[in-house]
Amino acid sequence: MTDSSDQKFTVDNWCYPPQNRQSFQRIQSLFPTARISRGFGPVTKFNHNLKDILNITYIGSDGSKRRVKQMLDEGYTDALVVVKDNSILCEHYSNGMSADSVHLLNSVTKSFVGMLAGIFIAKGLMRETDLVTQHVPELGGTAFSESTIRHLLDMSAAPEYGEDYADPTADFWKEASVVGWRPALKTKESAQTLLAYAKTLTESEQSNGEKYHYRTVFTNVLGMVLERAGSGSLQDQLQSRIWQKLGPERDAAIVVDSSGFPYVGAGMNACALDLARFGQMIIQQGQYNGEQIVPTDWIKDTRYADDQTKSNFAQSEYGALFPGGHYRNQVWVEDAEKGILVAIGIFGQIIYMNMQTQVVIVKLSTHPEPAGLLFRDSFIAMRALSELL
Repeated sequence: MTDSSDQKFTVDNWCYPPQNRQSFQRIQSLFPTARISRGFGPVTKFNHNLKDILNITYIGSDGSKRRVKQMLDEGYTDALVVVKDNSILCEHYSNGMSADSVHLLNSVTKSFVGMLAGIFIAKGLMRETDLVTQHVPELGGTAFSESTIRHLLDMSAAPEYGEDYADPTADFWKEASVVGWRPALKTKESAQTLLAYAKTLTESEQSNGEKYHYRTVFTNVLGMVLERAGSGSLQDQLQSRIWQKLGPERDAAIVVDSSGFPYVGAGMNACALDLARFGQMIIQQGQYNGEQIVPTDWIKDTRYADDQTKSNFAQSEYGALFPGGHYRNQVWVEDAEKGILVAIGIFGQIIYMNMQTQVVIVKLSTHPEPAGLLFRDSFIAMRALSELL
């Protein structure tokens, strides 16, 4: 792996290797962000039961025996935290990262939004059958006009939107350019806010609910729905209803557009230990720090979903990634029976949650590519670890 300590990152090259090795820990120096404050409450403490996790072996995708340390070294790992039964078994940092470093989460951010939606629905602030336009009427006349909140949650809405990360002009990157991530894609005619971008999506690629197709814009629009349905900014809602209730060690931050709206499709930044707290909350059926943060029924719905959701996922290009799995409420489910849920972000961000064994694994990384085989080896290692410990 390339040592990028002397590589200069800018708004133009920050997302490319090797500059991403440094920039993912310094997003706040590059782009406008909003603070998600930890508040003034006490930190929720983990117990410690440290084990030699790095020398545990597992069988890799090629059938060879591999050590966890090998997976970390070859996987451009910046942080690894392993927790079982609320005790830290391993806390490992590299590439200049430390326990109090914040790191870009990319699409792990989506899972926070999905859990906030469950809170809102349980409180009667919205219904999953609501049309998007009931809350964001500006999207009337677009491809979102007949989409429901449930369609957004499960990535089955109608709008046409390309998310091929290898395509430098994909819709994903065009939307990301709104918050400055790909400035070369900005023109005088470009949308200036995430809402303005969503309004440009007037073509449909499918019927609502017809199939699963992962599209980041759906999470951003879901965030717009949540902001309208709640009180205060979306970042304040995430802060008060989830983040502060975890008893985190650090503030989080999230990239915002020119209107101050957060890029919840990919823009959150946090430290690894606080992500472990979020994962611990989920495997404890939404309960953590003495409080029911996310409704138990929402966690169960995420885990088990329904037949249509499973069928939609199985027929998609992602069905081979998690055979028998599904995507529900902005969370990937690898194995519903065992309760293995995963939050995933491009370039190697993972929260791996095993309800059966009560293990949470956080891996923050700076892969040289957005997706690829490095993820596959990470998942194999994490499943093995979560079942061995």
